[in-house]
Amino acid sequence: MMPAPKNPGPRGTLRHDEPMARHTSWRAGGPARTFYEPADIADLSAFLRALPAGEPVFWLGLGSNLLVRDGGLQATVIATAAMLKRIERDAPDLVRAEAGVPCAKVARFCARNGLRGAEFLAGIPGTVGGALAMNAGAFGGETWACVAAVETVDRHGEVRVRPPGDFRVAYRSVAGPPGEWFLAAHLRLTPGAGRAGSARIRELLARRSATQPTGQASCGSVFRNPPGDHAARLIEAAGLKGTCIGAACVSTKHANFIVNTGGARAADIEALIRLVADTVARTQGVRLEPEVRIVGEPVPGATPLQEGERP
Repeated sequence: MMPAPKNPGPRGTLRHDEPMARHTSWRAGGPARTFYEPADIADLSAFLRALPAGEPVFWLGLGSNLLVRDGGLQATVIATAAMLKRIERDAPDLVRAEAGVPCAKVARFCARNGLRGAEFLAGIPGTVGGALAMNAGAFGGETWACVAAVETVDRHGEVRVRPPGDFRVAYRSVAGPPGEWFLAAHLRLTPGAGRAGSARIRELLARRSATQPTGQASCGSVFRNPPGDHAARLIEAAGLKGTCIGAACVSTKHANFIVNTGGARAADIEALIRLVADTVARTQGVRLEPEVRIVGEPVPGATPLQEGERP
């Protein structure tokens, strides 16, 4: 009798104690216990099925809109940006983009293919998966306004296609079936003049470069805009532009950005987030809510925000 074939194991890239500072746009953060880059969706499904039932899983795109504390993540990080990056036109008005595709690439692809409505994605510094998870937006557009369907995967590796009606979508908030993660988006767009779309993207990127610190390490916008106002206006009115804790500073170009000017710790960034929120609440009477996700373990002596806690 022939012996049973051995499990070949994951086909992707598996690392341990991987510094998250290498994978976040703030260039800060401690190590992930396990870090996995899947080869493709089939490999990802097999990897999820093989994980111990109690192992925490954390999904990572480009690492924007994310602060990993200096103590790191006691979890398995699944990084989609390196592998889940297919993008294709499925129909005259449909584009399928996997979770690891940068939003700016989706915008350019749609414009080249004569599709309108995705130009705003050029202003989102993250991937499709992250944009789906938080209903990311820029320049007046929001991700889920274009979504015709999504593909998800659960802890058992089962892949599903779901309509938008299976999710509760709000400003920078998305809730859906528990225990499922986004694999791809099917975007419904309007056929139109690709040249006009490309010109619009160039215009939006020029505006972004003129008003945001695009050449510095940041997470994008730190705080959500409160109803009827802008977080940046409130922060500037509180006199906080240029305020620093360590090498973490409120941008002098756009007050809703915190930049790592070189060597900032995650604890410095988190402390500055708390300082900004407290100062704006005291001087402007508005409690700002973070848009950035803060995860991981603090180092001894740090005073972290609890996940979901207002600073």
